[in-house]
Amino acid sequence: MNAELIEMVTKLVIEKLEQEGTDQQQSVDDKQKETAVTFWDHSSHSKKKKTVTSTVQEESVESGGDVIHIKPYTNHSEVPTEQEQEVPTSLETSIGIENPKNPDELKELVSKTPARIGIGRAGLRPKTNTWLKFRYDHAAAVDAVYGTVNDQLLETLDLFKVETKVNDKEVYIRRPDFGRKLSDEAKKTILEKCKKNPTVQIIVSDGLSSSAVEENVEDVYLSLQQSLKSLGIDTGTPFYIEKGRVAVMDDVGEVLQPDVVVLLIGERPGLVSAESLSAYLCYRPRIGTIEADRMVISNIHKGGIPPVEAGAYIGTVIQKILKYEASGVSLVQKES
Repeated sequence: MNAELIEMVTKLVIEKLEQEGTDQQQSVDDKQKETAVTFWDHSSHSKKKKTVTSTVQEESVESGGDVIHIKPYTNHSEVPTEQEQEVPTSLETSIGIENPKNPDELKELVSKTPARIGIGRAGLRPKTNTWLKFRYDHAAAVDAVYGTVNDQLLETLDLFKVETKVNDKEVYIRRPDFGRKLSDEAKKTILEKCKKNPTVQIIVSDGLSSSAVEENVEDVYLSLQQSLKSLGIDTGTPFYIEKGRVAVMDDVGEVLQPDVVVLLIGERPGLVSAESLSAYLCYRPRIGTIEADRMVISNIHKGGIPPVEAGAYIGTVIQKILKYEASGVSLVQKES
């Protein structure tokens, strides 16, 4: 996916809408102004909106004999400053329905969710701005699936990398079973580098969202380590599995024989967030472990469960798993 092309087309369409009704010469002058598109701030619990802006110098390209001014692609991962975040001051800034029957109730509903409600329509179609925001979020989800985790992050966390039986991303998407099995080389590397029979084995995988790992795993991982240390729980040698699925923890269990495996893995991205991380836990996972024996803490990101809090909470769950020697449904039954 060409992110630069998407950015260019989006800006051109928005500029054309804003300049409707003006003459050609005036529209050329107006294109020098800054363009901003407002999106829901998924990384905050507040009702603020995130404004994606570009202040870099414009460039000019020729199209059909006309000169069109565009702004070059900018990195959307940059965090906006407080000045770039603005709270809607009117109903129209967040609701696309004109003259709603109950504006106060609708405004309250919109303020409680990032879901696309009250967006209005133009005839039978969504409004242009709504459609552009949808395409923007969809592109972010695709990038999360097809992206890769930066090696620098793995070096920072001291995680060595191994692979599953998947050899490329298309195979990973079409054959989930390949992502559940470690390659022969991976098993050999794990046996050489990892501590055997640890109480807790932590592993990290990109899963279906590399963005989730890059944005959240450092905070979760460090917080979890601190939590386990304070609880006096022994940990093994952590590592990273590229293109892994949840059940790959069974292979890890067979190789290292830990009491508990914790898998921090990127969730399937959606149109609200493409950066959501999950933590899967299982007591003594082995080949043939059923899904009912796994448990998950999901929706870990800045707009859901805060990563640092998630890491601390995972530590307490591990303590409970070790106490009852069970996880998943079995843990619930023993607790009751």
